[in-house]
Amino acid sequence: MINRGAVIIRPSQPYLDWATNLDDSNISPQAIDEKTVYLISNYEDDIEAWEILSSVYERIFKNELLGWNTDETTWPKQRSLTMFKDWFNIELHSIVEDLCDDDILEEDD
Repeated sequence: MINRGAVIIRPSQPYLDWATNLDDSNISPQAIDEKTVYLISNYEDDIEAWEILSSVYERIFKNELLGWNTDETTWPKQRSLTMFKDWFNIELHSIVEDLCDDDILEEDD
C-alpha cells in the first residue's frame, strides 16, 4: 500500500454536451470509456478527501478539458467546484495498492 488516495474522474452529461458542441463532426467522448485516475494525498474520511479535492480540482478540470480540446477559448470561463461536481462523476478511493516491483517514474510534460 502506498501513502496516496485515488480519485477516478469520468465525464458526465455537461462535459459530454460541451465536447459534442465544439464542432459539427459528431465526435464526442463516451462516458463509459473515458476515465482518468489521479493520485491524491492519503486521507482518513470523505470529508478530508473532499478538502483535498477542493484544493486540486482546478488542475484536474483543466487536464480533463485539455484532453478533449487544447483551445482554451472554448473552455468554460468560471470553473467552480460545484461545476466540477456537475461535469464529472467522481469516485474516491482511500487505499491504493502498488503491485509493481519497479519504481514509479514521473514522465516529463
